[in-house]
Amino acid sequence: MNIEKLKGLYAKYELSKDDVYKHQHYIIITRSGIDKIQAIENIFINYEVIKCETNFAVVKANAEKEDKEKKKYVKIQTFGSAVKGATFKEGNTQTWYVMEMAEKRAMSRAVLKLTGFYELGVFGEDESEDFKRK
Repeated sequence: MNIEKLKGLYAKYELSKDDVYKHQHYIIITRSGIDKIQAIENIFINYEVIKCETNFAVVKANAEKEDKEKKKYVKIQTFGSAVKGATFKEGNTQTWYVMEMAEKRAMSRAVLKLTGFYELGVFGEDESEDFKRK
């Protein structure tokens, strides 16, 4: 992990200690941190429902932002999913709001990929129940 590059991204996106924390092997950005990054970069995300069932949902996020230096738009596609289970062996969320969870996961991934955090091994707290702050 490039610590200097990561510090530069923290400063660029005005992230505070409330927005970022260390979790076992990863650095995690909170929902509020993701929202800050999206607002500063003017990232537009269009969602497409791939699958929506009572206990399972998959959402595709088509995201784009303007690269002002290169004077072009950068676009990516990514996915978020959620499977409700009584335990984490049965699913990856225990909430009944599986569509909303899939959307939040897709959003986090899209924002972090477009801004260079993913290449540094940084994840969003919504991407896994295991990433929640203790």
